[in-house]
Amino acid sequence: MAASNFVQEMRSVGERLLLKLQRLPQAEPVEIATFSVILLFTATVVLLLVVACSCCCAQPRGRKAQVRPVTPR
Repeated sequence: MAASNFVQEMRSVGERLLLKLQRLPQAEPVEIATFSVILLFTATVVLLLVVACSCCCAQPRGRKAQVRPVTPR
């Protein structure tokens, strides 16, 4: 039930975004600038998430070496 609500919400967001993109050529310059800033922010967040996940999650962790104390001479 929660999955269908999520899918419906994502479809609604997608439709609103598509409608906004279709109206963009007739929009005022302030609306275009605002939409561009929001789009740039969203793209930056997604890019940072992808980079963070690829750096942390993709590398297999090797076996840790055991450290022993140095004996004095």
